[in-house]
Amino acid sequence: MLLAAVFFALVVSMLLNRWFISERAPLRILDAPNQRSLHQHPTPRTGGIAILAGVAAGWVLLASTGVWPHQLNWIALAAAAVAAISLLDDVYDLPPAPKFAMHGLAAALLMGGGMYLPWGVFGLVFTWLAIVWMTNLFNFMDGMDGFAGGMALAGFTFLGLAGWLTGAQSYAVFCWLAAVSSLGFLPFNFPPARIFMGDAGSATLGILAAALSLWGINDGIFHLWFPLLVFSPFVVDATLTLLRRSLRREKIWQAHRTHYYQRLVQAGWGHRKTVLAEYLLMLMAGGSALVLLLMPDFRLAGLIVWFAVYILLAYVVDRHCATHKEGAE
Repeated sequence: MLLAAVFFALVVSMLLNRWFISERAPLRILDAPNQRSLHQHPTPRTGGIAILAGVAAGWVLLASTGVWPHQLNWIALAAAAVAAISLLDDVYDLPPAPKFAMHGLAAALLMGGGMYLPWGVFGLVFTWLAIVWMTNLFNFMDGMDGFAGGMALAGFTFLGLAGWLTGAQSYAVFCWLAAVSSLGFLPFNFPPARIFMGDAGSATLGILAAALSLWGINDGIFHLWFPLLVFSPFVVDATLTLLRRSLRREKIWQAHRTHYYQRLVQAGWGHRKTVLAEYLLMLMAGGSALVLLLMPDFRLAGLIVWFAVYILLAYVVDRHCATHKEGAE
């Protein structure tokens, strides 16, 4: 029944995404291009609803068989809160304040359910900030065809594999529900995208990534380094971009196109080449995280290597984009 729920989630997500790209779909929310966007034509952004419907369908099927870990009560509440405010944002383009307030409340809900790092007061503050950042991080990084869906597929798959290999089958399946629901979206979002996931998809996947990571940490499946490395293609790009913009005293809450992946697209790589390179990075990061989980003697060396890799990648992208800009001038 566990794997049947995974298949059911995939089918629900894929069918709904297929329906939502049709002009006959009852819900039509179009994403018009803006200064942050890399697309050029209005595109439906209801794919996130289909993804979340797939996740929810899997949850309901498992709950009907009695498989409902206590963590899911809090995860469901937090995800519902983020999904609701994000869907309103998709429709009405809300100001930042109510969105951040709801993200903070959702983070508090997860922590109220026991999902926080056991580091005293510092752990509580760090956990709250990390949940809010992960929620927004996924939204910030959802700016290229196939990108956020690919990260969700890879990230939740590797979290689930870690659970499966350590005997936490139920945990693994709940991770894989998010993974396959994202997989059901990807064929319609791969460049050139026919549908976007919208904030309802990206922000909710972000808080699910935070929640499932904390669940795995609290159950002793892995330590903090594991989900950080698995989701590092998003974490590193978004965090470095935020720091760079802050140092330049730019308004970090405003839309922009200065993430590393956006700069590569604008520097001539295009959506398809850039996202395929990012997929390779995701597989390498997640695969090495799994290896390091099973081979703890090499863990420190492996993490140091990844630290160096990201420094090198940032330098190479900066140089490539600078060269392209000079050539264009």
